[in-house]
Amino acid sequence: MTVTSAPIEPFVDENLSADLAATSLDMARRFHDGATLWVIAPQWEPHAHHVAVEFVHPVVMGKRALPSVALVEPDPVAQARVAGQPGDLLLAVASADQPAVIDAMRRAPAWGVTTVWIGSGPRPPAGAAHHVLWVDSQDPMVPATGRFVLMYHLLWELTHVCFEHPGLLNPPAEECTEEVCVTCSDDGRMAEIILREDGSSGQALVRTAAGEEWVDVTLLGDVAVNDLILVHAGAAITRLREEEATT
Repeated sequence: MTVTSAPIEPFVDENLSADLAATSLDMARRFHDGATLWVIAPQWEPHAHHVAVEFVHPVVMGKRALPSVALVEPDPVAQARVAGQPGDLLLAVASADQPAVIDAMRRAPAWGVTTVWIGSGPRPPAGAAHHVLWVDSQDPMVPATGRFVLMYHLLWELTHVCFEHPGLLNPPAEECTEEVCVTCSDDGRMAEIILREDGSSGQALVRTAAGEEWVDVTLLGDVAVNDLILVHAGAAITRLREEEATT
């Protein structure tokens, strides 16, 4: 007698495996350059603590302790804004509709921070984070089943695998071509308003991926602290609406 059964859905499918590998390599390179990992999980605080402990605690002999901190205050966006520095990492464990995580992810490019988003259910829109590690399941119990834990355990292990291959830690040099060049092109840079100067100077202090700088905001008129703008050639050229401020 022949018995057949439905195939068991893998916890980590081919697409998620590729995403984990790419994310781990990027994280290893950031850690190699001195990054700190900041973790937020407003809906599920234990996940934030677990991820931070996973990276900072060298449970395997000879593995590096990687700087990682859980941000669990009521306003994770304010915490991440103060804590994160250019070159750091911000990892969120959250559903795609979590307001604080959406806001933190869209601001991260202005902070110079690389983002990772772990979650399940409906996916975030394209470009919402640099790396999205997602369980495509509508089961609301997924965050409590261990699948998220499996993902960030694999993320930790694969990051250390990258450390075992030093040649991977230095990304290839970017070549300046006529087609694409961030330095030479006419691209705007995302910035976040830090301070508006009093008086009629039309200047505001902003934060960008390259650090803090003064820019001319005359074209925009009134701007407020924490507004997101695009800067080109030392001048603010437009405000960014929420749906535009993605990576």
